Amino acid sequence: MYTATLISRPGDLDHALVESLRNAWGGGDADWLSPDEAAEFVLAEVPGNRWDVWESLQAQGVDLVVQRTEGRRKKMLLADMDSTMIQQECIDELAEEAGVGARVKEITARAMNGELDFEGALRERVGLLKGLPETVIGTVLADRITLMPGGPELLATMKANGAYAALVSGGFTAFTSAISAKLGFDENRANTLEVADGALTGIPVPPILGRAAKIEALEEITARLGISTDDVLAVGDGANDLGMLKGAGTGVALHAKPSVQAECDIRINHGDLTALLFLQGYARSGFVAP
Repeated sequence: MYTATLISRPGDLDHALVESLRNAWGGGDADWLSPDEAAEFVLAEVPGNRWDVWESLQAQGVDLVVQRTEGRRKKMLLADMDSTMIQQECIDELAEEAGVGARVKEITARAMNGELDFEGALRERVGLLKGLPETVIGTVLADRITLMPGGPELLATMKANGAYAALVSGGFTAFTSAISAKLGFDENRANTLEVADGALTGIPVPPILGRAAKIEALEEITARLGISTDDVLAVGDGANDLGMLKGAGTGVALHAKPSVQAECDIRINHGDLTALLFLQGYARSGFVAP
């Protein structure tokens, strides 16, 4: 059996639209996970016009996901940080402080869309930060970094239901350690910025954590926990996330770059991080307050 889930911004999901699609696809009764925001129904098979319908619904501000019903509630969350658990790219914010914001943002965008080698792009961007005082990291964290909506509820609810949570980023430990603690992740992995005499040297400490390291994290952590990669919900937005998104039981491209969306079956463009709870069958009434 399969489950079709429709998700919009709160108040934007029309009951008539859900019933129309359910009838057209011969689905079971609609179960409203959140009034006017999220609904689901069971299907016997994946509809042949799934992606045509998906595209039509995107124009109406509605995300559509069709997935196997069995096993969709996961035992582990594996999440990217930049533009996923937070609304910014940390290196771009550091670059603004260093006066090279435009240049770094351009490289970041191209790297996340898969147009540039991730490691080379990271080294180039970090090089442009040489001489920036280490204290700027704290300033950026306090003044420029904001959590992605729905993240605290996602972590609190999954952890209350026994799930493990790991934050794995191509960004920097100075940021992942703070965000991990704030949201309640069980562990975090990222790159380290080299510091000497109180300033950034412009060099990332090797080895560079990129796409391969995220796949390794997926495999290593699940093996340690004694669970399968099928038990994992992974979420990210960039090309360096594709390996873990494809390797996890459920891989979610969240507000992702076009090249990333093109390779993922589960795409969330309108909902926030609580969409990942709806995908697992959690109703908003069952969300745990952070």
